[in-house]
Amino acid sequence: MDSWTRSAKVTYRRWSNPEPGDGGEFVGQTDEDQATDNEICTIASAKVHSGGRESATNSENNKTTETFTVDDALEAIGFGVFQWKISLLTGLAWVGDAMEMMILSILGPQLHCEWRLPSYQVALITSVVFIGMGLSSPAWGNVADKYGRRVGLTVCMCWTLYYGILSAFSPAYGWLLFLRGLVGFGIGGAPQSVTLYSEFLPVKARGICIMLIAAFWAIGAVFEVLLALWVMPTLGWRWLLGLSAIPIGIFVSFCFWLPESPRFDVLSGRREKAIATLTRIARENGKEMPRGTLVEYKQSERGQFKDLFSHQYWKTTLLLWFIWFSNAFSYYGIVLLTTELFQAGDSCGVTQGAKIEPRCSLECKYLTSADYKDLLWTTLAEFPGLLVILFAVDYLGRKKSMAICFFMFSLFMLPLFACTGRIALTVLIFISRAFISGGYQVVFVYTPEVFPTEIRALGMGTSSAVARIGALITPFVAQVMLRKSVYLTLSVYCGCSLLAGIASLLLPIETLGRGLQESGIDQEAVGQTTDITHQSNGTTHNIDQR
Repeated sequence: MDSWTRSAKVTYRRWSNPEPGDGGEFVGQTDEDQATDNEICTIASAKVHSGGRESATNSENNKTTETFTVDDALEAIGFGVFQWKISLLTGLAWVGDAMEMMILSILGPQLHCEWRLPSYQVALITSVVFIGMGLSSPAWGNVADKYGRRVGLTVCMCWTLYYGILSAFSPAYGWLLFLRGLVGFGIGGAPQSVTLYSEFLPVKARGICIMLIAAFWAIGAVFEVLLALWVMPTLGWRWLLGLSAIPIGIFVSFCFWLPESPRFDVLSGRREKAIATLTRIARENGKEMPRGTLVEYKQSERGQFKDLFSHQYWKTTLLLWFIWFSNAFSYYGIVLLTTELFQAGDSCGVTQGAKIEPRCSLECKYLTSADYKDLLWTTLAEFPGLLVILFAVDYLGRKKSMAICFFMFSLFMLPLFACTGRIALTVLIFISRAFISGGYQVVFVYTPEVFPTEIRALGMGTSSAVARIGALITPFVAQVMLRKSVYLTLSVYCGCSLLAGIASLLLPIETLGRGLQESGIDQEAVGQTTDITHQSNGTTHNIDQR
């Protein structure tokens, strides 16, 4: 025992039907189980003083390390021309998504006047879009996990393009409601563009790059307001619906270039296709592929809902669902509150009366150019929030960045309880929206990082679905409850965001600097390795392969 100078070093390798002779290279003490493709083979090796034995061990280790993972390949290839291309292409999906969402705030007032719709029917045009998104998000996530990220994203964008253009020809209110609901069903798959994009990025660039992709949302929202300012006074809302589908049309036209995620291909057992994709990326970036053989993580069952509630992910899943809910609830809430508070005048008149007097449901008021300009300024609030979080996310971490955004949103909502003038009201709402939009982007960075490849798209899809529930509820708070009690309405938003900030800090995993996990087993392996390195010196360790 005196010859052993260091604790045993345990490494984990995925056992994947090795060829005869490949499995005998392991050194030291081994504990192999070849029952299934999904189990881990553990190798325990120890270093000794003896030069002969150490050199023999090193020689054997050189043979076993001639492999690389997708993460290794992406780190070696780095961020280059290929990633810039895929940034622009997936960014178009985000631009289209933002435009289809932003159009709801423009379409409602127009149809309210043109078709003489009561207020509840105008609100229903927005609600059916969120209902469609909530129903479809888990479905698109399941498709992306089972059939591929490229397949899921392409199909949902084609769906959105088709029904988006078709809704421009709606002859009556019922048809418009039905077709916009189908548009919402397609938009529910848009978050899969983040899933796909994140799986092509090296670890160091992932946080900033996903945040930059999120900037396309803000660009799309601003572009929709500018388009409405140009189109609505002359051509009308039908042309606006049709022209708003242009970014998605461009995406669909170039989606043939989009490759499948090499992580998905490896998990599906298509190692040759994954190598071809990685080789293509390396060639476009002017880099070389790492030497060796690509490690295969074949798994036949993927995208199962129960995996979100396995013992290592159930807490993360529940906390993330609440964070997504709070993000959508607060974000769309501040957007709706902006219009309501501005129309009511300054907050002095609002807070002194503690309620807003109801208006006639058939009162008609077309949006003017001044209204579009105010809407544009409000939308621009997302850019400063994005820039602040862009630096915080890679320095403070994902969890702290989300928590800061929620806490700051609550902080700048508190002065609305007091009497403030129109300028102060505008500034407070501007800052609040900047922080909540920045936090919304951080959760898009964190979610694909925390879930393994086998359930990553499903995790994004279900989280997005829960967010749509928050988006469905918030109009009843920001528009209905506000007319009963301003204080209660503001208290609900402040309280929800405070709880979401605490939930962000309670998340069990910080993903800053962490590679994307291929399987839930990988996460267990990491935890087991950490436990073993803290054990006392020795040659034998009991390893719990749960």
